[in-house]
Amino acid sequence: MTQPPHDERTAAGPEELREQVEQTRQELGRTVEALAGKTDVKARLQEKKTLAQEKAAQVRQQAGVKAGELRTRATDVAHQVQGKVQDKVPDPVKAKAAQAAEQARTKAAQAGQVIQEKAPEPVRQQAARTAEAARGNRTWLLAAAGTAVVVWLACRRGKK
Repeated sequence: MTQPPHDERTAAGPEELREQVEQTRQELGRTVEALAGKTDVKARLQEKKTLAQEKAAQVRQQAGVKAGELRTRATDVAHQVQGKVQDKVPDPVKAKAAQAAEQARTKAAQAGQVIQEKAPEPVRQQAARTAEAARGNRTWLLAAAGTAVVVWLACRRGKK
């Protein structure tokens, strides 16, 4: 019963035996810590919950950005259609374009509403602060947007 396993060597003296015992204790301690970590279900669930919340916040933020881009694109397209070909386009085509623009605005508003409902409170508060800042700087934002449109149109004309 006191025979060591065949693959382990026996201690030559008491000091070597103490070293083997200490090494075995350390290995056992690491094993126990690893097992305790795996059995701490509450901590593991909390970690997974935190990761899921972070991912959800990331997805909401990306969806908000995409919704804003879609809204901007729809507005740009509607303005282009109205401004460039107002007189040349037949009424049925104008009606279709207006309908498509309205659908795009509706979809963008719906996406914004879904994001607003699903976003956590801190994200909503930040969005509200950002919107308030945008409203406070409306003139500057409109000037920047107008400049961007003029540059874009100039680039398009240069390509033709």
